[in-house]
Amino acid sequence: MRKTVLFALLCLSGLTQAAQMPVAALPGGVLVYKHVQSLRERKFSDIVEQKTDFSCGAAALATILRQAYWLDVDEEHIIKGMLVTADQDLVRTQGFSMLDMKRYIERIGMRARGYRIPPERLEAVTIPVVVLMEIRGYKHFVVLQRADKNWVYIGDPVLGHKRYSHDDFVKGWNGIIFAIVGPGYDKTNALRSPPEPLTAKNKMDNFNPVKDAELMDFGFIQSDFF
Repeated sequence: MRKTVLFALLCLSGLTQAAQMPVAALPGGVLVYKHVQSLRERKFSDIVEQKTDFSCGAAALATILRQAYWLDVDEEHIIKGMLVTADQDLVRTQGFSMLDMKRYIERIGMRARGYRIPPERLEAVTIPVVVLMEIRGYKHFVVLQRADKNWVYIGDPVLGHKRYSHDDFVKGWNGIIFAIVGPGYDKTNALRSPPEPLTAKNKMDNFNPVKDAELMDFGFIQSDFF
């Protein structure tokens, strides 16, 4: 009995890391090996994980630039890039701002736009964008991957993939989206198809990227946040 319990515990502990699982799928009990994604890998799939207390903005930018534009950047690279023009004393106490992010994006030859949009238009945002949320009293940059009539899907640099109801998301959101526009956008990027909860069925998601003019047509008002 003890051996059985120990074996079960070892199997469960193995779920925290990627593994090759043997499956008896061939005649005669011959084993084939199937790659198994760990729970942590699934949680942070396609998301750059935040490594420092003040770098949620850098990690959110890195997530979008890597996945949607295939740029070879990471959190550390973007932190160094933003520190070139940022107030370093302010960063130590408050973290990076959207203005720091905007300056960095423009320095690498892309455009950054801030838009204030009404909650009922979240479904119209068809590219991954950075948003600022207040979570348990802390202001925190995350990636808004997509929204539908019931849910808002978030790539959180600390918590991984999260799903909020519209009402819960709006309670913590400041009403502004930070959109990155530039050449090389991948319309099929993984951020637009976040993993569903393990008990839900995956859904196909077809979309077209939104342009600045289209955002204005949707009734978005360009923010004076910067």
